[in-house]
Amino acid sequence: MALEDEIRQEKFESDFHKTAVNILFTSSWLYNLNAMRLKPHDITPEQFNVLRILRGSHPKALMLADISCRMIDKSSNATRLVEKLRQKGMVSRTQCENNRRQVDIHITSKGLRTLESIDKESKNWTGTLKNISKEEAKELNRILDKLRGGKPQNVKREM
Repeated sequence: MALEDEIRQEKFESDFHKTAVNILFTSSWLYNLNAMRLKPHDITPEQFNVLRILRGSHPKALMLADISCRMIDKSSNATRLVEKLRQKGMVSRTQCENNRRQVDIHITSKGLRTLESIDKESKNWTGTLKNISKEEAKELNRILDKLRGGKPQNVKREM
């Protein structure tokens, strides 16, 4: 369905304005689909992101700052997310022996099992993106990378 129909807006200031609204709208749509798929596992998309980061470093521990800089949503409260996951038994926090101010964060076997369960459902998740071809997905990735500053442009554009 066209963006205009989805949000009931016929006109935009420019094609660039429509692009920005479309990206924000689509981001929200994907976020909500992701939240619905994670709900049966009792985790949020932000907690899922923390678990994936920790699995990527497993068995090596990470510090909170390492997790924060790798997160998709940089404004997420990593301290709160890690504490919620600790309460659920999916991560552990241990004070570093060499530096008492440093806290090492590990994913637990329960956290790994949760991710394995979610991984088994990943085809359903990525199936929501099958309205575009593999080539279109590659092109969209290229354009989004470029939009975020992949290659600076010398051309000024009106927004």
